Amino acid sequence: MTQQGVRWSADQVLALAPDAASRKAGSKLGAAGPWSEAGSSDEGTVWGLCKGSGSKPYQTVVDIADASGPAYKCTCPSRKFPCKHALGLLLLWAGEDSAVAPGSPPPDWAEQWTEGRRQRSEEKRTAGSADSPSGSADPEAARRRAERRAERITAGATELEQRLADLLRGGLAGSEQTGYALWEETAARMIDAQAPGLASRVRELGVIPSSGPGWPVRLLEECALLHLLDQAWLRGERLPESLAATVRSRIGLPSSADGPPVRDRWLILAQYDTADARLTTRRIWLYGADTDRTALLLSYGAAGRAPELALPVGLTLDAEVAAYPGTGQPRVALGEQFTPPAPASIRPPGVTTTQAAARYGEALRDDPWLDSVPITLDRVVPTPASDGWQLVDADTDTALPLTPTARTRPGLWRLIALSGGTPVKVFGECGHRGFTPLTAWAEGTEEAVTLC
Repeated sequence: MTQQGVRWSADQVLALAPDAASRKAGSKLGAAGPWSEAGSSDEGTVWGLCKGSGSKPYQTVVDIADASGPAYKCTCPSRKFPCKHALGLLLLWAGEDSAVAPGSPPPDWAEQWTEGRRQRSEEKRTAGSADSPSGSADPEAARRRAERRAERITAGATELEQRLADLLRGGLAGSEQTGYALWEETAARMIDAQAPGLASRVRELGVIPSSGPGWPVRLLEECALLHLLDQAWLRGERLPESLAATVRSRIGLPSSADGPPVRDRWLILAQYDTADARLTTRRIWLYGADTDRTALLLSYGAAGRAPELALPVGLTLDAEVAAYPGTGQPRVALGEQFTPPAPASIRPPGVTTTQAAARYGEALRDDPWLDSVPITLDRVVPTPASDGWQLVDADTDTALPLTPTARTRPGLWRLIALSGGTPVKVFGECGHRGFTPLTAWAEGTEEAVTLC
């Protein structure tokens, strides 16, 4: 973007909100009433003064020309990024009216911040490897640390195998009486063993008992997957290197993106956050127009805080990405960005519901612990079923059920309204629990509608 000729949609702005409360509060500030001296420059800066509860208005500025996504500055005390004032300002700018004066010179406070951050970004890019560590100063010490950690993980996996055996020997019904404390204590033992991936799966086991009809079957399935992961680690020397890399990732060992950089025009398909008591995880799905590849960016923030990386859904990014190791793993690291996100008419090709189920099955051969795969469904209609909602293929009349999570999201009703009984294209995650819609396009239109 030089960006003044390009205005985002309200959906693309609201997709940047760190949570539902910010989305709601920002929407209220998307009108001209509380704003004064709002303007935008041809270089991609938007600014304005927003009246608050104090005597001085809040100074809000957004740099939409940053290649890694918009950057924000506001004098309000909020710790959320973007805050409601930044969201409101972008909504005001996104509207096709004269509320934000185009092509005007920025005030000093906005210009100083924008120039300062762009200069720092340029210095960081040009610093190169000379200012960054090329690796461990003592490779032998690093090797010994890795060996010690592997030994601790092996001890933890062996202990976990014994606990799973005790659970099955005593019968699954007993887990309903023992409560969550036993699972949390086991998870803590896995953290001590430096195996956070095992700890996370143990915690998931703890919420299954008494979770509804059929919980013993679900518990047995998850215990089997955990046992398989344990055994894969304990017998890792027998695995192909690509599968061993997947196992290390599932166990929780850190890895770096070592694949060759791939430059493409990446369509930003979807973005959403998940959170627990320790961490907020942001998932950003990308589709490469030239490589016909779907990739995943992960970004993290401390508990209660949104991650910094945010990309507007529906725009495209000319950038390089590098893949993480592991068979069939979609995760990538974002490398050099050559332009800021900009509109384009790129759409991912869709498949039938039958092909989607087959793709998930094929992916499980490479990663048995995979919960879901990214899929774009072509020409499906949201339809009620006896136990919820499903996406029915308009051409084959086959269907995929929606996941329980998807059935409770407000995005379901947006999808139903967008379809109106006619076929739509839907991107989402397809797994053994069903399909979770994340983004949709009506037939004959180019605008992406976010559902998460």
